[in-house]
Amino acid sequence: MNYELDKERIPQHIAIIMDGNGRWAMQQGLDRTFGHKAGVETVKRITAECSRLGVKYLTLYTFSTENWNRPAYEIEALMGLVLNFAETNLFTDNNVRLRMVGDFSRLSEGVQKKIKDIEELTAKFDGLTVVVAMSYSSRWELVNATKQIAQEVKDGTISMDDIDEQLISKHLTTNFMPDPDLLIRTGGEVRVSNYLLWQIAYSELYFCDTFWPDFMEEDLHKAIASYQQRQRRYGKTEAQVENEE
Repeated sequence: MNYELDKERIPQHIAIIMDGNGRWAMQQGLDRTFGHKAGVETVKRITAECSRLGVKYLTLYTFSTENWNRPAYEIEALMGLVLNFAETNLFTDNNVRLRMVGDFSRLSEGVQKKIKDIEELTAKFDGLTVVVAMSYSSRWELVNATKQIAQEVKDGTISMDDIDEQLISKHLTTNFMPDPDLLIRTGGEVRVSNYLLWQIAYSELYFCDTFWPDFMEEDLHKAIASYQQRQRRYGKTEAQVENEE
């Protein structure tokens, strides 16, 4: 099915919880790591399509802080796949910039260096920015921001009265990008799993049953079409929004 998209109302920032890799593999009698490999191919497809559509930011929940509790072999496989993806020609071929957010202190020095090198390599690209959330959780991010602000108050560089929404946002690891317009979760679960909790306060949410390895360009179009059918009110009434249009 083809979905007619309004090119003037493409969400500028799409965030995705890429769920269902492991279950996809297990349904086929394969090890969970095969699902992650298939999921990387989906990332490439969806990244290229977002670039073509004119999306400015695509944030992908790749590895949460809670995922450190998974078996060591699966963690190692995930890290390798993320780095292999980051080193593909996808970025140079599509003018895509790569940024990563998360608690990198838990990553090996080798992985940290590769992340820094790849970010520097793509820094000049000004098309789509792909943000990989790796070793990330929103509660970790908010605790970290709170500690920074508390230290600044203690040092006297700011006062309690200076603390507002803008200051908190400035101290988040995602301070370089706008809040998501659309959050997509694949895999059939209906929760946000500690992902961008502050940033998605007014995002439109879209859940689908499709496992991430099976998520195609048409599925992305369907999610965007759903987004375009909604009225974003930001606390206002429907009449107020219509009068502003």
